[in-house]
Amino acid sequence: MSFFSKIFHSAPAVDYAELVKNGAIIVDVRTPGEFAQGHIKGALNIPLDTIRNRVSELKSKNKVVITCCRSGARSGSAKSILTDAGIECYNGGAWDGLNSVLAG
Repeated sequence: MSFFSKIFHSAPAVDYAELVKNGAIIVDVRTPGEFAQGHIKGALNIPLDTIRNRVSELKSKNKVVITCCRSGARSGSAKSILTDAGIECYNGGAWDGLNSVLAG
């Protein structure tokens, strides 16, 4: 292991396409207005300020969740909330970047 990887502990890459293929749910945490301007096909729009109220709903689906937003900041906050609630969750970052990855 290199010196820098020991210091920065880079996380292994996440295969988002494989997660989706296996049933993962994409949750876009932007506002409804932002979501209406463009989003990943099939994504759920659950704005960050309401995500805590929807935890039990997401948990009951018993699926992996991938969060996304405009830049990755709000989706990172949502990931923390969902992970703390016991949901396997990944921060997909910016929705358009994640969309490109999923389009392959």
